Amino acid sequence: MTVPPRAAVAVITGGGGDMGIACAERLGARGQRLCLAELAPDRLERATAALRGRGLEVTPVRCDVADPGSIRHLAETAAGLGELAALVHTAGLSPTMGDGRRILTVNLIGSALLVEAFRPLAVAGTAAVLVASQAGHLARRARTPALDALLDAPLRPDFLAALEALDANLFAPAAAYPISKYGVQRLAVREAPAWGARGARIVSLSPGIIDTGMGRQEYAAQPFMKTMVERTPLRRQGRAEEIASAADFLCSADASFVTGTDLLVDGGSTEQVLAMFGGA
Repeated sequence: MTVPPRAAVAVITGGGGDMGIACAERLGARGQRLCLAELAPDRLERATAALRGRGLEVTPVRCDVADPGSIRHLAETAAGLGELAALVHTAGLSPTMGDGRRILTVNLIGSALLVEAFRPLAVAGTAAVLVASQAGHLARRARTPALDALLDAPLRPDFLAALEALDANLFAPAAAYPISKYGVQRLAVREAPAWGARGARIVSLSPGIIDTGMGRQEYAAQPFMKTMVERTPLRRQGRAEEIASAADFLCSADASFVTGTDLLVDGGSTEQVLAMFGGA
């Protein structure tokens, strides 16, 4: 008796946002069954309806990536749908969306929880893409051995307390965001051997300034972002579909030897900004 192959499943967090929807469209177009995770019920409902309207197979899951129980439920749901082909983690908070503690919890601790929950589901060919930010590269200017060691242990029970004891200034939203995304970049590097042992890959993807709902909110609130766009060699903001295209590549067989690294998709702005402050 021949056992039919299990369906290929793509899990997208932050699935109700512009970037999440764009990634879901790309992966769904490959015939992958979509498991769409989103915290806000209204956004989840709208995104699910839009994707199904394009003929894609979607299972919506309300999920708080900062809650371990919610993450476990997402992983169990995905496992019940088929074999994990891709995990694209776009969920996160920008500086105007929460205080520093919440930003660090969602962006870094949540990413670590997600990776831990989905690692057992990884098989040969699985790819995980963690959306970080060019801000993570800019944060490297503030790195110290003590900070790196802490960022490499986001699931330790006293993580936030230890980080605050190291430098309370890191809890300002404008500092917490880049530090959290730098931690996500390090997470992908650190997890690569464990995922590789399963024949799977894990990378981070760092967008620059992108014209999404979140990006427009930050652009309006932070005057320096205008300077960053002006310094961008391509002289414009990026688009959600350009990030989705990069994520699609990273999840594809064309990227089969790409793991444990970060792909910077920023129109060339990061190096220009670093040069303004004397380099990395």
